[in-house]
Amino acid sequence: MTAVFSVLGLVVGIVLGLFFPMYIPPAYTTYVAVALLAALDSLLGALHAQAKQTFRFNIFVTGFFFNMLMAVVLTYFGNLLSLDLYLAAVVVFGTRIFQNIAGLRRILLNWNSKKKKDDV
Repeated sequence: MTAVFSVLGLVVGIVLGLFFPMYIPPAYTTYVAVALLAALDSLLGALHAQAKQTFRFNIFVTGFFFNMLMAVVLTYFGNLLSLDLYLAAVVVFGTRIFQNIAGLRRILLNWNSKKKKDDV
């Protein structure tokens, strides 16, 4: 149920973003992109955990903020060192996003095939 609120919050945020657009200075676009990628990873992880019935709200909230903070800090220190360390966050979060989507897909396919067997 809590994962539903998470998705609802995401939808409300997107709608608000469409009606009240913000200008992000080019210097901060990398930080915002990495933070959004971390947030998306946490949301999909929460949906996956909810589908597996292992969701815990405190793990979701702490992971959501900690992952975003660490991704931005990694990007910041990379910029200080003139290194593209944000790519590490992009690779890790990108991989985890695809793993969570694949896990959700498997759960939905198993649920659908189990449902069809029960109907027969």
